[in-house]
Parts: sequence; C-alpha cells; structure tokens
Amino acid sequence: MLTITEGAREKIVALIDKSPNSVKGLRISASSVSPLKVDYRMAFIAEGQENDVDNILPFDGFNVFVDPDSQDHVDEATVDHVEGLMGSGFKIERPRTLPDGVDGDLVSRVQTVLEEKINPSVAGHGGRVSLIDLRDRTVFLQLEGGCQGCGMADVTLKQGIEVMIKEACPEIEAIYDVTDHANGKNPYYQAPAS
Repeated sequence: MLTITEGAREKIVALIDKSPNSVKGLRISASSVSPLKVDYRMAFIAEGQENDVDNILPFDGFNVFVDPDSQDHVDEATVDHVEGLMGSGFKIERPRTLPDGVDGDLVSRVQTVLEEKINPSVAGHGGRVSLIDLRDRTVFLQLEGGCQGCGMADVTLKQGIEVMIKEACPEIEAIYDVTDHANGKNPYYQAPAS
C-alpha cells in the first residue's frame, strides 16, 4: 500500500490549495529500469486527465491516480517531503528487493559509495550515477542528468567512479556504463566536434 508521510500530505494539500487551476488529484507513476532501480514521477492532474484504468487511492485532501503498469512499484513506495542543503522536494522510495543471485551486502556497499562519495561530486555538474544491476562481481551503472552525453563521462567512470568503487569493494571485477549517451539533453561538458 502506498504511504504518504504527514509532511508530504500537508505539502501536497498546500500546493493544491495554491494552484490557480483546478486540481483533480495527484498522479504517481513508476517505471523499472532494473530490479535495483525504479524511477518515480509525480504530477498534479486536472479534470479529464485521469484514465478509466487508473487505480484511485483516497488520501485526506486529495486522491492519488496510479496506472496499472505502475501499481506494483507504487504499492511498496513511501512519499516524503524533505528539506536539505540543495532545497526541498518530494522523495519517493521503496524497500529494495534483490533478485536471486545478487549479494545484498555488496549492493549496499556499492550504493553507499555512490550516495556518499560519487553523487555529491557529480551533483555540482547536474549529474547523478545510479546502480542499475550487480551480477557476478560486475557493476552496471547509469549516468544521468549532466553526466548523460558528457564527453568526459568515460574519464569520470575510469578515473573516478571505478577507482572509488573498487577501493571500497575490492571484490568488484568490472564496472560498465549502460547509459544511452546519445540522448543526453543537457551534458555538463560536450566533446569538441571532430
């Protein structure tokens, strides 16, 4: 069942009240990039933007609309509103379920390196690095934001990310970037045209 913290509920109700347009509810959708990564999206919807197949979840002050393809991921999620150094915003998380054959301790250690060392470094360039999969001592990463399409992504991967992960997790044998760099919309650095 979807959980919305009291702080998030209050913020959602306040935003609905301030909206100059009539708000029908909140749509939460999810897509699974891999067993280790789910991307969530939230948006207010107006009258007529709901679908007949939506599951409607009533909350105090608003309804949440969820499409059938997103339902399994949304059922496990918690929506919170957080305040941080970089500002405030909504955060959606779910308990991590690991596929068979994936070492949970190793996943946790790689995730800790990403969250505590790598992402704070690339955040200054509008980037983020996400763990997509970890199989047979091989890490699969996706570079997002300013890192997607960046001409320096390979250097960042080989000289920064790979070094930090292998230092913290020496049993890791290989690290691969599975990002579609051709579709980067706002790379921090573009390689000069040849």
